[in-house]
Amino acid sequence: MEIQTAHLARTNETKGTKMTPEFICQKQHLAARILREAGIAVTEAEENNIEICDYDLGRYSEIGTAILIYVNTERCCAKEMVLEEGQLCPEHYHPPLPHYHYSGKEETFRCRKGTVWLYVEGEPTEAPGFAVPADKKDCFTVWHEVRLTPGEQYTLKPNTKHWFAAGKGGAIISEFSTPSFDLSDVFTDPEITRISNISTH
Repeated sequence: MEIQTAHLARTNETKGTKMTPEFICQKQHLAARILREAGIAVTEAEENNIEICDYDLGRYSEIGTAILIYVNTERCCAKEMVLEEGQLCPEHYHPPLPHYHYSGKEETFRCRKGTVWLYVEGEPTEAPGFAVPADKKDCFTVWHEVRLTPGEQYTLKPNTKHWFAAGKGGAIISEFSTPSFDLSDVFTDPEITRISNISTH
């Protein structure tokens, strides 16, 4: 089995990449192009609203996600997530929110393009298909592997730890869920902040 690794970057990006407005704009254009090439229509306004999230780690080529939210109401949420080759979304879960009388987010991931390596709670896979950065290995604790290819999907119950990554050529994931409260997500990595700091110089 070919093992995809997060630390084999496809570009000349290095650790400590600054999230400048110019960098964000570049990645928004790239994500929109990838979506359009896959036959997914994206308006100019949507392109400009794509979230480029590096989880405040400054390692976007390894740990990052481009997120286009179509709708997020008190009843449902739908979004597209674009991951470049070898890029991962770090381990987290969506907790209950008693204040909102919310039992937690249930979400379905549907692979639209590429290979998605999804890891969830359960029996660890003996030889996982994706290798995380060595210095972050302790921040990944669930290793039951679900491999998704285009047209395949998986539903996660609320309060379930998970993380996912893109294989060769990158991936597009459509997410359909109950309401999304991204700022309430709980990450295993204590260095993560859900909102990235943007550098102006």
